[in-house]
Amino acid sequence: MNEPLLTAVDLQAYIDSCGITARLIDDVGHTPTVPAAAAALGVEPDQIVKTLLFLLDLRRSAEDEPQPLVVISNGESRVDKKLLAQRYSVGAKRVKLAPPETVLRLLGYAAGGVPPFGHRSDVPVIVDASLLPLRQQYGGRIYAGGGDDRTMMELTVDELLRVVRPEIVAVSEAEQTP
Repeated sequence: MNEPLLTAVDLQAYIDSCGITARLIDDVGHTPTVPAAAAALGVEPDQIVKTLLFLLDLRRSAEDEPQPLVVISNGESRVDKKLLAQRYSVGAKRVKLAPPETVLRLLGYAAGGVPPFGHRSDVPVIVDASLLPLRQQYGGRIYAGGGDDRTMMELTVDELLRVVRPEIVAVSEAEQTP
């Protein structure tokens, strides 16, 4: 049996039940890109964060499933699969962005509106180190997916770190040294 899609209503219930300091912003409009989301919210593009699901092929046998991993990074940065591969001591070809149906199955939300927490499955989380300087900018305020493609969530970097308890790793291309 397929579980139903989680919604912004489910996310709000999670926020309320866990005492999370975050605010959902409904009807932000069509925001297919980071600049569009920033413009709709009236904020800077580097305040937008994205929640991505990767699959790591750490299998020791053919029966093992790929390991899911949530990566939360700056919306304008590109997550470097080579850096993720290095962190997990595998080749870069063993790190893949999860297809939308896997995102939906494991996290419960459709790609494009995935929040950084409140997921259907308990999946390890990495926060890209590029988010840490935002603690001192914009009052620490960032904006993430709010459960669907028309809802955003406002919260602080410190609250994000408190709630998801991530491993912090430099995984964006912007974090690489030349």
